[in-house]
Amino acid sequence: MNLEGLRFAIRQLAAVNETTAPVLSCYVNLEGGRQSYRPALDERVRTLRSTLDTPEREAFEMALAQIEAYLGTALEGPTRGVAVFSRAIDGPIFLTLQFGVPLPNELSIAALPRIYPLVQAKDAYHRYVVLITTEEHARILEVDVGTATRRLWAERPELRKRVGRIWSHEHYQNHRRDRGDRFMKEKVRLLERVVSGGGHSHLILAGSAEAVARVRSRLPKRLRDMLVDIVTASSRDKDADVVTATLASFIDHEQQESVLTAARLRDELRRGGLAVADTGPTLHALRQGQVDVLVMAETYEPAKGWKCGACGALAAMERTDRPAACPECGERETRSADLQEEMVRLAEEQDAEVEIVRESDALLDLGGVGCLLRFWTTEQHHRRLSRTRDPKAEVAS
Repeated sequence: MNLEGLRFAIRQLAAVNETTAPVLSCYVNLEGGRQSYRPALDERVRTLRSTLDTPEREAFEMALAQIEAYLGTALEGPTRGVAVFSRAIDGPIFLTLQFGVPLPNELSIAALPRIYPLVQAKDAYHRYVVLITTEEHARILEVDVGTATRRLWAERPELRKRVGRIWSHEHYQNHRRDRGDRFMKEKVRLLERVVSGGGHSHLILAGSAEAVARVRSRLPKRLRDMLVDIVTASSRDKDADVVTATLASFIDHEQQESVLTAARLRDELRRGGLAVADTGPTLHALRQGQVDVLVMAETYEPAKGWKCGACGALAAMERTDRPAACPECGERETRSADLQEEMVRLAEEQDAEVEIVRESDALLDLGGVGCLLRFWTTEQHHRRLSRTRDPKAEVAS
């Protein structure tokens, strides 16, 4: 699974239409072995079965049978995480994804696919380039959603056998320095081509301290600005070991960027810029198509919500039960809704960026969720103008 494939799958799942039949969303973690997920999955199946009435149970069992058949026969060797989505009747769907990174063990049943874990994986793992460098070799890996998807080699020609036969030792030392400089330039040129061709924005250097220092000193500014971390590695290390060694550093860097985005959200709110925060304003902005970046705390747990099947209205429940009729359109087609799922679904449908923030007190103080906006609506713009002209109106509001 690469990043483009993951993005496409999320868009497909976000566009699934709701029917009378439920969708099973199954995520399994294979880090502990091929059957390591079984206890968690079996326990979850027992729990769900106990909550279903007879019509729901039939649709559930049919969808579950498809998932079990897939997990039993179709897993590939390097897979560490699997996501399967199944609806067996009334608009059947069956979508499977295998990852080189772990996913949480989950099984849920709902009117629509649960996509939040996929959005979280897209935000955390993303893509980056690793240059593994020694005096004699250069290996470039493109790492895409935790898997090395492309590998390029550059090898310095062997010179030592010529010593004493064609050149003097002094001549050889001078030539070696010259060839070393040329090889260094070749590494950097190859790296620039890979980065430019793949549209990458993050770089990690790996190798011996001396070789990495020499490469780093030759990097042009654009590549230096992309540098995330430096790790120790040798030319003998396997691709999978290098990916494992660099993945933790990359995830930490991504989280630092997410924290900076949360701080930017806070700063925009402080100066009255294009931003809103908390559950209600965020839902409204998403429904208006205003959102550029949805910023959500990993620990965000919104109140129970409801959704209108007729007009798409979304809101947190003010009381224990959802409204019998939609206050926006009057139709009696309301149902319970997972607001976290609805938010990420709307963001993905609109091709907005989603940042999941692991630790940010600033974001939690804002209600755990907010968004940077593309524009103000006409109504919002006029309201802001009126407040500028009449400061008392802003105080009164």
